[in-house]
Amino acid sequence: MGYASFHVSRPSLFSGKSSSYEDADYAVVGVPYDRTSTYRTGSRFAPSAIREASINIETYSMRTGIDVEDLRICDMGDLNVTDTSSEMMERIRLVVEEIVSDGKIPLMLGGEHSISLGGVKALGVDTSVVDFDAHMDLRNEYNGEQFSHASVMRRISERVGPGQIVQIGTRAICKEELEFSEMNPCQRITALDIHRNPIDHTLETLRKMLDGRRRIYLTVDMDVLDPAYAPAVGNPEADGLSPNVLLSLLEEVCRHNVIAVDLTEITPHYDTGATSVQAAKILFESLCAIERHRKDR
Repeated sequence: MGYASFHVSRPSLFSGKSSSYEDADYAVVGVPYDRTSTYRTGSRFAPSAIREASINIETYSMRTGIDVEDLRICDMGDLNVTDTSSEMMERIRLVVEEIVSDGKIPLMLGGEHSISLGGVKALGVDTSVVDFDAHMDLRNEYNGEQFSHASVMRRISERVGPGQIVQIGTRAICKEELEFSEMNPCQRITALDIHRNPIDHTLETLRKMLDGRRRIYLTVDMDVLDPAYAPAVGNPEADGLSPNVLLSLLEEVCRHNVIAVDLTEITPHYDTGATSVQAAKILFESLCAIERHRKDR
């Protein structure tokens, strides 16, 4: 390995076991970065909390009939972080680019949501981004920072185009974001849409949005869940999704060609571990769904 081995340190074990990098289909990388976080900081501690939870929950997926223990996963440890946002995005880009070029699916454990920009930069502009998030993250800047967790989708839209973005679970919007989204529309299923319609209707809507997309970068900001289920997040918003609905929607996304995944915005010291357990479950189910549909293709 080149860039990935240079930038990654402190090997750990997601799910309690690890294949060699050469044999793996999935490569886990922790990104303990939260320099631009606001309101509740601490997502830099999330990679270790997610790993701890992943070791202590069951690995069999009843939704897919696949056991995570049967997947070939390599935990590469944590990315070395820097205080410079542009350099951080470049380090993420280099590592994700190498993992993808080696024919593996990267799984990033955030960290704040800004890390998604580095991941998307590693991929072609024909890659669609499916974003589960309570927020639009379409501000041009926040607190003077353009590479912010609150502007990550604005930067991504500038790279791949707004038509390549699908946002799911949105329910927290500012005026600037609303005006930008009206001029630069992406596809979106809001939390209100999900609450007001049967799940089969929402799944069909999502399926139509994703049909024909060549490659998908999947990002899950944990505040997409209602705070009743995931209280330990950086910017909690009421009226969110339940875990069952989220997992059903993720299963639909993973029927398509998902080539990279990240999960972000857990601030683990704000609860006693429930949010990290939710995150581990989400990642297990997503990986199993990806694996099942890789075999079907």
